[in-house]
Amino acid sequence: MNRQTLISSIFQKKSFLCVGLDTDPAKLPQPLRGHPDAVFEFNKQIIDATRDLCVAYKPNLAFYECRGADGWRDFERTVAYIGPEHFIIADAKRGDIGNTSRMYAQAFFEKTDCDAVTVAPYMGADSVSPFLGFPGKWVILLALTSNPGSADFQQAKLQQTGMPLWESVMQTAQTWGSPENLMFVVGATHAEAFARVRAIAPEHFLLVPGVGAQGGDLAAICRHGLTRDCGLLVNASRSILFASSGADFADAARAEAQKMQQEMAGLLPG
Repeated sequence: MNRQTLISSIFQKKSFLCVGLDTDPAKLPQPLRGHPDAVFEFNKQIIDATRDLCVAYKPNLAFYECRGADGWRDFERTVAYIGPEHFIIADAKRGDIGNTSRMYAQAFFEKTDCDAVTVAPYMGADSVSPFLGFPGKWVILLALTSNPGSADFQQAKLQQTGMPLWESVMQTAQTWGSPENLMFVVGATHAEAFARVRAIAPEHFLLVPGVGAQGGDLAAICRHGLTRDCGLLVNASRSILFASSGADFADAARAEAQKMQQEMAGLLPG
């Protein structure tokens, strides 16, 4: 999916919601326990309940890879079931030497029809550039993540410049890609940083985790994070997926997604 198609979808739906499919088998609703195809059935019902309210889905690979071949099949089937009308993010956090990154990219962009993959920047340009060599596909680079451990390295100040490492990552990475194929992860738990983020990267889309179960404030991140093109994909996972543990889980997920979509509609420019 290209940038303009994504922007059009956002303004048509009045939503910049990304639903994270962190489908933990241990947390599946009671009615699906013992179901022979429980994970995929759960994903299908969540997708059917939220299609019209979101513009993106983000399967987290950890919840599929941990189940071996069965989990990978569920991931592939989930991506196929979502289809081309939504932006699909493989939340895989890959990144390795060039030839290895190329193989990772092929897995998500050729073997499954994902639009984007999350990538770790620690190994530098040659570990990221292979992902950027696929027309119409995106890299979503980790910059300032929502977890408490982001303070360990990402927020440490560089001796040469005095700027935090995450700022250096964002500045440098813009020479690798463009707003047409490169996004950044910036956590909603760092609302105070969004003004600086936009000073560094005014046109790039941001994937924003941390709203919902992690307590991020949607209005606070939009205050400085929104652009004329929206420029945000705000992810919610657990707060939507596990809004209910009963037979009404899909209806409860829809209600939670709708609440977020309605707030987003009021925040979008124009």
